[in-house]
Amino acid sequence: MSAPSTAAHTSPSVALGQGSPSEIQLRIAGRWRLDQILPDLADTASIIDQARAGGQHQPARVGFDTGELTEWDSALVTYVAGVDRLCRERGLDCDASALPDGLHRLLEMARAVPPATAAKRPDRGPTFVTRVGLDLGDLVRSTGEIMAFFGEGAIAVRRFFGGRARYRRSELWLIIQESGADALPIVSLVSFLVGMILGYIGDQQLAQFGARIYVADLVGLATVIQMGALITGIVLAGRTGAAFAARIGTMQVNEEIDALRTFGIPPMEFLVLPRMIALILMTPLLTLYADLLGILGGAFVGTAVGGLTVTAYLVQTQAAIGWNHIIQGLISATVYGAVVAASGCLRGMQCGRSAAAVGEATTSAVVTAIVFIVIAAAVLTVIFDAIGLSG
Repeated sequence: MSAPSTAAHTSPSVALGQGSPSEIQLRIAGRWRLDQILPDLADTASIIDQARAGGQHQPARVGFDTGELTEWDSALVTYVAGVDRLCRERGLDCDASALPDGLHRLLEMARAVPPATAAKRPDRGPTFVTRVGLDLGDLVRSTGEIMAFFGEGAIAVRRFFGGRARYRRSELWLIIQESGADALPIVSLVSFLVGMILGYIGDQQLAQFGARIYVADLVGLATVIQMGALITGIVLAGRTGAAFAARIGTMQVNEEIDALRTFGIPPMEFLVLPRMIALILMTPLLTLYADLLGILGGAFVGTAVGGLTVTAYLVQTQAAIGWNHIIQGLISATVYGAVVAASGCLRGMQCGRSAAAVGEATTSAVVTAIVFIVIAAAVLTVIFDAIGLSG
């Protein structure tokens, strides 16, 4: 907005006008727009202070003379609001009656906003004891949610074996394909490379004793007992578990899960059960495939670096690996598959109602799955040793 221009466009200026003894008058002249260099509010404060100190009578208010004002926009509004603040600080009234009508209304709106109070002391956050208490509360709450989820999952599995679970069999086969066959390339690459790494490290150490043939024992046992299942579980956690969390989380955002409950369809049976069954079935098979690729990776290093023949390496591997070792790996793989499926579905079901919450649920699913896989690996190792299966 602007007043009609009646004079030449001049630079904005502020000077002391001829006011009454009880008023300090500020004469505002020129073109007050944002593209101009505006007078400093500190200079205006000096004008007011000098006028108060030089007069015989103590002025009670500050007024304005806008007779030489040519144009104005929000720059003048900001300036007048600053003068109003200076008047409040000095106990003076700010008389805005001589200002243009539009500017006068804007100033009244600015006065309606309560003045800013002293800056708040910065929040230092909760104390250490408070943080510990909050973390413990979150741990108890999350533990309860996990236990409730596994309880519902156990009921769904029981209904599945009883033939009463409600799910789409076509979707189950599709999930089996996505979790199994589609994961073969990444499982192949990682397993082969890990087998090569184990073989290379073992060859470096065993070569010092002239026992390079035992590279086959090292790679074979490490891969079959633990590494194959671990590699498969971690790959599925980052690939399949994250996909489960993202899909179910997106359904949560779109209120599709609420719609299932409205129609009387348990989401645990319709969404979670097929994914758990698919991973429980596919993870052991992928682990056997990972074991084979890991042994081949070690064989590649043993023959290319260690100078062994393929026949000698494979015969030594066959002699080192027993059925008890294979059973350990398959049991571990089954547990890891259940952990990955449960983690992905749990975080998806706990997802919030925003797009950002889907990303957080996906990340949380991967982290949760990997943490529980490592915990399960440690627990299973102790159990296998206790029952004599690792001997």
